[in-house]
Amino acid sequence: MNIRKTSRLRRAAALVAGLAVAAVALSGCFYSMIPEETATRPSATGAPDTDGVSEELLPFYSQELTWESCGSAGFDCTTVTAPLDWENPAEGEIELSIIRHQAEQTPMGSLLTNPGGPGASGVALIRDSLDYAVGADLIENYDVIGFDPRGVGESTAVRCFDAAEMDAYLYDVPTSPRGSAEWEAELTERNTAFAEACDANSDGILPYITTINAARDMDLIRAVLGDSQLNYLGYSYGTFLGATYANLYPEKAGRLVLDGAIDPSVPGLEVGATQALGFESALRAYMQNCLDSGSCPFNGSVDDAMADLGALLASVDRTPLENGDGRMLGADSLMTGIIAALYSQDSWTFLTQALDQALQGDPSTAFVLADFYNGREAGSYTDNSTEAFRAYNCMDYPVEDDPAAEAATTKKIEEGAPTIAPYWTGPDSCEVWPYPPTGTRGEITAEGAGPILVIGTTNDPATPYEWSEALADQLDEGVLITRVGEGHTGYNKGNGCVDNAVEAFFLDDVVPEDGLRCE
Repeated sequence: MNIRKTSRLRRAAALVAGLAVAAVALSGCFYSMIPEETATRPSATGAPDTDGVSEELLPFYSQELTWESCGSAGFDCTTVTAPLDWENPAEGEIELSIIRHQAEQTPMGSLLTNPGGPGASGVALIRDSLDYAVGADLIENYDVIGFDPRGVGESTAVRCFDAAEMDAYLYDVPTSPRGSAEWEAELTERNTAFAEACDANSDGILPYITTINAARDMDLIRAVLGDSQLNYLGYSYGTFLGATYANLYPEKAGRLVLDGAIDPSVPGLEVGATQALGFESALRAYMQNCLDSGSCPFNGSVDDAMADLGALLASVDRTPLENGDGRMLGADSLMTGIIAALYSQDSWTFLTQALDQALQGDPSTAFVLADFYNGREAGSYTDNSTEAFRAYNCMDYPVEDDPAAEAATTKKIEEGAPTIAPYWTGPDSCEVWPYPPTGTRGEITAEGAGPILVIGTTNDPATPYEWSEALADQLDEGVLITRVGEGHTGYNKGNGCVDNAVEAFFLDDVVPEDGLRCE
């Protein structure tokens, strides 16, 4: 099936920090945000960089920021005003929310970060999990910047459903048999209602929620922070955002690290198939670990255990399990929980608990995992990541209408990901989006940008390793670092080889050997 017919694929694509941070929360090991006795410098920035800025954009690029202390010591926040439409700057404005953790010594400059998504909050990542996002040496030497891209979080945001409507949209079990015409019609009706609510409640911003516009916003943020070049660490979808920036502004690209890369040349159909195979591979790695642990609810070989998991999914698809809050766990929500846990090996213990309980008729831990994935907490939603994710992807990915390619993709998923395949497709949520896509798919070379580090993890389920290889190869001066292991992304995940290479690049401008392999 076309990736545009798969809300799960589109949702599963590279939600990096939203799930990476969820893994921290699940393990009960929240990282401390900053040292307790951090001195706070005056909340100021250098003069805006307006070199070469056109007259129509000068009011935006010349704005001076007003910082206010926010959160713990060392953090301050501001907003940046950006054009709604970069092609017509006079047509309206949006606000971008920015958080800064000031360097613990004289700063080398600003380091912008993006956690992925699209739709994850960069403000929340830095505010709540600073030292999960970046290592201690970078915290010491850089002003670490988190920002919510347009459409996201505390910036001018996409708004769609209230909490009750979102619960129904994400969790209600369809009444019609999976795959039937009635099932397709039921889900299309839901998607239409969601799209119409987004259009009605988002104050006209939907056509402008695109990665190209977000990359242009990043250049504005760079300039008003007073930096002549952009230093950037982007995870997952953030690699696409960073590569797009380097392509648009190669002369402004400083030290860029793209971790858990998306291949910008891959069409939507192929993205969907590759991700399905990636999650199946990660699920098999989890299952081997589970069987080896001695406390796995499955038995036999990995193939036997995967077959039993498939039977569990089929069972809850036929007969959903009731949760204590009245929600019903169907196969789609159980698969969401499984996918959530596969982003980080630290969450595998919770996946075992969820599956063990589900086999006994208890869906509670599976709902905990699914709720982390969907940004749901205590009956409300902590962010608008679902809405923003849909808005970006529906505008960024061109519509594909190739029945032969769809059939080939379906066959590839069914053969390569047999456990996941039955729950990987559905009606195209973007077919009913109120605005046509404006994005294109193609290689990004960023000629003239200088060396750009690309990190790939060999069994990354969300952004498979082959995408990092491809992006590093496309970039005019791409440098590939390979982390051998499980989980999504590679930096600051306990691999000293990766961490040392990234930090030497940011701190000392040392470019690692292309093809560095970190076991």
